[in-house]
Amino acid sequence: MTSPFAALPGAIVPEGDVAPAHFGNPLGEQRRLAEGTALVHLGGRGVLTLTGPDRLSWLDSITSQELKSLLPGVSTETLVLDPQGHIEHQAGIIDDGETMWLIVDQDDAAPLHAWLSRMRFMLRVEITDVSSEWAVVGWMDRPGTTARAVVEAAGAAEAQIWSDPWITVRPGGYQYSPQQDHPAAGWSWREAIVSHDALAAIADAVQGPESDASAAGTLAAEALRIEAWRPRWSREVDEKSLPHESDWLRSAVHLNKGCYRGQETVAKVHNLGRPPRRLVMLHLDGSESTLPPVGAEVTRPAAPDASGAVVDGAVVGHVTSVALHYELGPVALAVIKRNVPIDETLEVATEAGRVPGTQEVIVPPDAGATANIPRLPRIGGRARA
Repeated sequence: MTSPFAALPGAIVPEGDVAPAHFGNPLGEQRRLAEGTALVHLGGRGVLTLTGPDRLSWLDSITSQELKSLLPGVSTETLVLDPQGHIEHQAGIIDDGETMWLIVDQDDAAPLHAWLSRMRFMLRVEITDVSSEWAVVGWMDRPGTTARAVVEAAGAAEAQIWSDPWITVRPGGYQYSPQQDHPAAGWSWREAIVSHDALAAIADAVQGPESDASAAGTLAAEALRIEAWRPRWSREVDEKSLPHESDWLRSAVHLNKGCYRGQETVAKVHNLGRPPRRLVMLHLDGSESTLPPVGAEVTRPAAPDASGAVVDGAVVGHVTSVALHYELGPVALAVIKRNVPIDETLEVATEAGRVPGTQEVIVPPDAGATANIPRLPRIGGRARA
């Protein structure tokens, strides 16, 4: 289905996408979105619903978040892990007392629906993919701004509004980032699940001459997400991803809940081990005016070998998300090897050649192994004098 936002003046919709990437002024759209005066149709989102009296306890038992005591209207998120602790699925969650609403990346809606259906067994739970019936609109909820009012005035007053829990460390969670002034503190992100009729009314409202909000494209939302270091399933996750690598324990994992698939690995890496990779934000040299593609190699700097010939540095990771930020310039999220020194300037492949990128630490190399476990004497060993 084509987004009604695609009919707004200046809308640029990339081939294969549903919603506009921008409306001709991506940087201005970012600024308005950051200020809380713009709305984005998140065409890359899908929606699942869970109904039935066992929905909370059942999903609690098979995913990473504590959900048994989730109150109506409270937002959270959870991860589905494989037995080795790798991330398979992610969902933002809000329950209205009768129905649990799951916001997921669109490409994961059908796979997650299929997996949940297989795991239902005899419990009183019904899982439905309602992505064709509902859309998702996002905005920054700033004091005194009116993006939410536009959503509600457009006939979506009863919309389920999910508040992204990434803004702070959740109960039972843990933050690896050592930064005191974490950029997530300003990430007051909201996503409303609205009917397609309401979505059309919102599109009409934001183009009106007296509208209190304007339309922004998905590029604006991506740039602000990168600034907040917020991981996303369709970008930062691959078949090897552990929650620890992207600091996802802060919002999507409850370390003190009961057992679930992958829980043993989560606890082991957190208490005794080290995640093999870590997420960083890269501040890229913008002199070439070329952004790297998602998936671009991240390497150590080129250096002379024993003969004096300059050779490319070793590949240490890849770009997962990239954007031109209205204040920070070209930035990217990248997953790199854990042991790369934090003060090393890296290089990223672009069409114009390799460009340098300085690291901003999200997950430090020493993340994990947080347990203070005393060293016990070896059985049969002699005590030292």
